[in-house]
Amino acid sequence: MDELPDPWPLRRLVLRTPRLELRPDDDAGLLELVEEARLGVHAPDEMPFGVAWTDAPSEQLGVNTMRFHWGQRAAVSPQRWDVNFLVRLDGRVIGNQGLHGREFAATRAVGTGSWIGLRHQGSGIGTEMRAAVLMFAFDQLGATTARSSALVDNPRSLGVSRRLGYVEDGSEQLVVRGTATTHRRLLLTRDAFKRPDWQLTVSGVDGCRELLGAENAP
Repeated sequence: MDELPDPWPLRRLVLRTPRLELRPDDDAGLLELVEEARLGVHAPDEMPFGVAWTDAPSEQLGVNTMRFHWGQRAAVSPQRWDVNFLVRLDGRVIGNQGLHGREFAATRAVGTGSWIGLRHQGSGIGTEMRAAVLMFAFDQLGATTARSSALVDNPRSLGVSRRLGYVEDGSEQLVVRGTATTHRRLLLTRDAFKRPDWQLTVSGVDGCRELLGAENAP
């Protein structure tokens, strides 16, 4: 009898950088993620996100976080996928690095979004974890472009994008906390990617390519 394929190959996927380990979300890790979010993601008088999810009361923040991740995990398909990597430093979850694709087999395009706990910001972790998923997308899945976006009031995210080689690709107006603000779109091509001076270690990717529409990756 032929061996059946792994029903959830993403559980075996691991990305490792010099400081970090990134794995697709699991329920135990999500509970740690909730704890980190409750400790603070940004100063109270700031809102770096287009959706003000951190404004939820602490008791609701946990439920919202779990539902959001469960919903995206359940909807993964080759046509539309969102993989939320839990970012671990010294074995503890400190944030989330999302990578998503839409009709990836045809577009070869990905997008990213992320956050880390306020207490871990300012040491280059945001750049390191975004570089990790970009190398994964370009080198393991065969992506050719990557997109990101950030509010103009989010200089940390915009700084990460500049360091990695993104260029501006238009903007739009969003209303955040009742105030109109500019949301800047950013584009990165594989050739323009400013790679870090370290190597990414990837394991468990082979079983994931078909699920992500990347079975024909070069």
